[in-house]
Amino acid sequence: MKIFPAIDLKENKCVRLIKGEDNTSVVFNPNPIDQAKYFEDQGCTRLHLVDLDSAFGRNNINNSTINKIRNSISIQIQIGGGIRSEQIAKNYFDLGADYLIIGSFAISNISEVTKLASGFSNKIYIAIDILKNKIMIKGWKEESNFTPAKLFETYDNTNVRGYILTDIEKDGMLTGLNQEMIEENLKLTKKKMIVGGGLKDNFDIEKLTKFKYNNLEGVIAGKSFYVGNIDLKKAQKTLDSNA
Repeated sequence: MKIFPAIDLKENKCVRLIKGEDNTSVVFNPNPIDQAKYFEDQGCTRLHLVDLDSAFGRNNINNSTINKIRNSISIQIQIGGGIRSEQIAKNYFDLGADYLIIGSFAISNISEVTKLASGFSNKIYIAIDILKNKIMIKGWKEESNFTPAKLFETYDNTNVRGYILTDIEKDGMLTGLNQEMIEENLKLTKKKMIVGGGLKDNFDIEKLTKFKYNNLEGVIAGKSFYVGNIDLKKAQKTLDSNA
């Protein structure tokens, strides 16, 4: 299991939101390229990058910054945010993404996402963004009619790589991961899973190591890193020592 530090891009700056609300953004670093380089220097193997402007329907604002990040680091990059068409997906791959995270589009266009996953085998994650037991879509603003179990049933036998599970209620709150929800969903799929939403500190990391599921691929560190609660090297050492 790995720790994946997050850069959320808004107007080409590194920001954090609370519960995914667009109007709650706080700038943590005006230079996301330097931030990405720092994460690589800390020994991280993959960057979790979210294009918030695209997620809220403001496309192409951060493209040049994403390209500069790609050209500045050698570690893997997974990108999510507003991927609602095959063309947008291909654009992010052209910008240098190693993996893509698809949310709303994976629910509204199952056949297209299945086809995309076939063309980019093992490169697509399906986002499972949960608010009070409902999977949210369209920038976390609308409820879908899908449950996690239904999503697993839909995509487990396709070429998607896995899922990224987020508890919206905890996102940016530093109240601790929803360990019960994580375990409940890990049991339902054999695909890889990355978890996030509410990571508080290294104690949270230690609790994750108690899960005996081989498909738990990683955990996303966002605000917990930026406010100093998480030491990335220490967190990864904890994960490695319990592998």
